Amino acid sequence: MKVQRRQMLIAMAGVSLLGTAWAQSQNGAHFRTTTIEGIENVMLEGHDAVAYFAQGTAAKGEPQLGLDHAGVRWRFSSEANKAAFMANPAQYMPQFGGYCSNGINYAIPGGGGGGPNTWRIYRGRLYVFGGQSSRDHFEMETELNIRRAHQYWDAEVAGSNPVLQRLRRMIFRVPHYMTDAALQAQWIAKRDAGTLAVMPGASQVVSAAP
Repeated sequence: MKVQRRQMLIAMAGVSLLGTAWAQSQNGAHFRTTTIEGIENVMLEGHDAVAYFAQGTAAKGEPQLGLDHAGVRWRFSSEANKAAFMANPAQYMPQFGGYCSNGINYAIPGGGGGGPNTWRIYRGRLYVFGGQSSRDHFEMETELNIRRAHQYWDAEVAGSNPVLQRLRRMIFRVPHYMTDAALQAQWIAKRDAGTLAVMPGASQVVSAAP
């Protein structure tokens, strides 16, 4: 039965990864990218990395305001944002190559769109998520989950084949793994008690202050 279950998980994961793209930089780290209107290796599904910081919003970049950096394509919504990125790319680039930060917390490189309600600036760094619930669950223990995500990113995710890495960790789960249902129940309980670190409706930018 266990063998059959693992085979089923592999098949399901393989289907979910059809169309997934990634690009590898010179240092071996990889980025989650998409192909938009024939343009490959576009970061953040075409969203402007600077707009999160400068305008506090998820803004789509313009194809004509693009540039290549670290082996991938970045798009911007204004010349000013493009210039700001060119001056200091590291300040604006998303953590974990633009993969869902909550996925990396489980050593699983997966989707991270960076659209409305799927991003957060925390302590001056941009984190993107595969969905609002992923962000919500990650933020129940933000500091702990950031530490875990960096640990798994450095130890096994960055530089790996993301498809194989995802398959492996969907079968051999990390020790702190919880199901989506369990995490959602925990989040609802904390929301109702008013004890979430970031309550619904809070600013997309979380201060560096403790």
